[in-house]
Amino acid sequence: MLYQFSQYVTIVDMNEEILSEVVFEHGEYDVNAVAIGSSVFTHQLGLRQFEVVFDKREGKTTRYKVVDIEINLIEQPTVTRVYLEPIQLIVGQHDIGAV
Repeated sequence: MLYQFSQYVTIVDMNEEILSEVVFEHGEYDVNAVAIGSSVFTHQLGLRQFEVVFDKREGKTTRYKVVDIEINLIEQPTVTRVYLEPIQLIVGQHDIGAV
């Protein structure tokens, strides 16, 4: 079954003031089964000029928990979206530069 994996990301400055909040789309994957509480192993997220991107540098992988599964019966074909635990990225600490 195809699942769209998404994650809420809050971008903050060094004083933890919120600069923006976005929903990062990890992509669509064909997996057997997903349940709330499951873990997903993927690339870490980072910032490139205030844009959330995958940090594909060597050793930059992490595990996120599935916190919600949303099935949209209005759209055709039906869309199943999996939400991973929200994260916070700090400008200046999570910058990955040009990869």
